Amino acid sequence: MEWRDEGILLSMRPHGEANAIIEVFSALHGRHAGVVHGGASRKMAPVLQPGAQLDLAWRARLEEQMGSFTVELTRARAAWVLSDRLALAGLSATCALCRYALPERQASPVLYDATVALMDRLGQAGWLRDYALWELTLLEETGFGLDLQQCAVTGANDGLAYVSPRTGRAVTVQAAGDFAARLLVLPAGLLSGAALDAREAREALHLSGFFLQHWLSESIGRPLPEARARLVSQLG
Repeated sequence: MEWRDEGILLSMRPHGEANAIIEVFSALHGRHAGVVHGGASRKMAPVLQPGAQLDLAWRARLEEQMGSFTVELTRARAAWVLSDRLALAGLSATCALCRYALPERQASPVLYDATVALMDRLGQAGWLRDYALWELTLLEETGFGLDLQQCAVTGANDGLAYVSPRTGRAVTVQAAGDFAARLLVLPAGLLSGAALDAREAREALHLSGFFLQHWLSESIGRPLPEARARLVSQLG
């Protein structure tokens, strides 16, 4: 059994003295693990960094086996963000959430494209909005999508400012009325395309984080990865 694909390196851990086990998010084969022979060597250290874009070849005797990878680096990313603590935290959170939420060996082309785009934006102006939208895409692709296009009460498309924590549907200021304090804030920049300031970034991640915690995490039965909490903590 063998295939060739492209993918993002999510994690690497040593396996024996010289080898490594890597986990990747590949375009056609989803989250997939395999052994890289010689992967723990100094030569491979710059290649097997989280977030790296790899050309992958996988081979195994039987499909259900872990198998082995040969890899070629096509684009490094970790080095770009090493001097930016927040962007590095974003990279770590993205990799950790992919490992946490994605079923093994199941393609997710929409999320894969969104993840590549996000990885390439880390550290650039406005990337926190891209990250917040990526978390919403993750929810959508794992079966927990929110409805942020129209008001759940009036059907209006304008003036959306809140999200119901019960239904995940947007609500306008007028429709929220006295119940606004019970709702989650929907930052205007998420819908308008404007860059998020620090406050709006916190609100955006609080919004997606609520549903990651109460919908996705409860369905999986494990707490969210610590890497996401570290990203949020760096926003202040």
